[in-house]
Amino acid sequence: MSLGEGATSEGEFWESLNSACRLHLPVLFVVADNGYAISVRAADQAPAPVSELVQGFRGLAVTKMNGWDYAQCRTKGARAVARVRAGEGPGLIHAQVTRPYSHSSADSQAKYRDAAELAAEARHDPIVVLRRTLQAAGIFSAEQADEIEAEARQEAARAAEEALAASRPDPATVTDHVLRVTTRRGAEVAEAGGAGAVAEKATGDGAVAGKSTGGGVPEGAGEPVVMAEAIRLTLHQLMAADERIRVFGEDVADADEEVLDHVEGKGGVFGVTRGLQRAFGSARCFNTPLAESNIVGRGIGQALRGLRPCAEIQFFDYIWPSMQQLRSEAATIRWRSNGAFSCPLVVRVAIGGYLTGGAIWHSQSGEVIFAHIPGLIVVMPSRAVDAVGLLRSAFDAGDPVLFFEHKHLYRQRYAADPMPPDDFRVPLGQGRVVRPGDDLTVVTWGATVQKSLLAAEALAAEGSSVEVIDLRTISPWDHDLVCESVNRTSRLLVVHEDTLTAGFGAEVSAWVTEHCFWALDAPVRRVAATDTFVAYEPGLEQAILPQVEDIVAAASELARS
Repeated sequence: MSLGEGATSEGEFWESLNSACRLHLPVLFVVADNGYAISVRAADQAPAPVSELVQGFRGLAVTKMNGWDYAQCRTKGARAVARVRAGEGPGLIHAQVTRPYSHSSADSQAKYRDAAELAAEARHDPIVVLRRTLQAAGIFSAEQADEIEAEARQEAARAAEEALAASRPDPATVTDHVLRVTTRRGAEVAEAGGAGAVAEKATGDGAVAGKSTGGGVPEGAGEPVVMAEAIRLTLHQLMAADERIRVFGEDVADADEEVLDHVEGKGGVFGVTRGLQRAFGSARCFNTPLAESNIVGRGIGQALRGLRPCAEIQFFDYIWPSMQQLRSEAATIRWRSNGAFSCPLVVRVAIGGYLTGGAIWHSQSGEVIFAHIPGLIVVMPSRAVDAVGLLRSAFDAGDPVLFFEHKHLYRQRYAADPMPPDDFRVPLGQGRVVRPGDDLTVVTWGATVQKSLLAAEALAAEGSSVEVIDLRTISPWDHDLVCESVNRTSRLLVVHEDTLTAGFGAEVSAWVTEHCFWALDAPVRRVAATDTFVAYEPGLEQAILPQVEDIVAAASELARS
């Protein structure tokens, strides 16, 4: 792993050191220290050089060297590499290097470094130092050194000319390789579904292709199970079928192996991963440090190495430390490699409120933030059968998937379903009509699906026929299903648990207004949480989050307009 001394100030560096030393990994950290992070001196970054700061990491072998000294790099560097390759544990090379040029063309280091310091840098130029050393040793003459330098300059100039003469990329390809998943309605997800995948049709009764299922639940599948148990059983089934799958995060394991035979086992704060460690071993289901960036970063590394990682973020409210890994790494890998690399990572996240008492640390929704990131698939099921079908598709997708599991729905009987057959899939990007209607369309997802259904029942008693659509996948979302419904009903209400301002309902509303304008007989309306955090006191939480009566009031007004 190569980085500069400035990057050692980032939390990910220390999280990675922690894991490398704890697990005795064959990792070599190479820190090239030129003394400046753009214009910020190393003395302003840390109280001591990094080689001193890391001394407390047990098992880390630290090597210091002058990076401008070729002989030191060859000898000390070779020993450090050999130690790691021999399985003796992680190492760190702290190399003092020069910065003879400014950080970038927009930077001028003469603004913050005096002439004497710059002159000293020039004397330590590694090419100049190597030339001087080899000449002093009689390896070659000054004339021969000049010839070598001239040849190198000519080769670099030729390479630059070839690069400038190369054809430019086609602007029409800018959206290629953002995602592999195919989301066109009416067809199986050929790339993401895998052999034998069952593609669910967009029918009013939620039928699955080739099966009369009644609400999207395959017939004859046994007793209903709640969503948390359905996810647990699905993980078990997937891990049994694919030895590449790894499940990890905070508290996901059952217990330490030394006591595993004598305790019940935890398996996550909601019990969703209970029994996986017992069934598949600690190498495939294990606990991690309390470090979300480390968790997701580890998953990215596993995905790039051919595994199928399933990382867990314990609560959505804790996801923010991992944003750098999700946004800048996982989401961009396929696109920035022009399809040469992919990141088949599933990140399971418990999300949402309606449990009372979670307050601002356990009750937030913010799926819209991740829907804004190209290269991420964002999924949010509202019932057990969809959770099963979507989770299976997530592991097939070949791209990073944020799998949001609503905590309030984990054990609700109304969200329970019989386990579907092993070949059942819910295609990513396809919504479902959970209640057909003719007078008004409600588009929703997550915990507000059930609340919208209750509102639709209340409105039916008043003579209004409300169609309720569960998007299920937030990004990419099912434009076709929504458009077809709005073309029939001429009215749209979007309901979601996230805040109103800039919530994902704004995207749905804008798209429908742009593409279905002439079908609308009234303005699109939204029902969402207030623009606040979720409060601790139950009465305040109820006032903040959308309730059935809020949906009924908005739908009634919209139906009359």
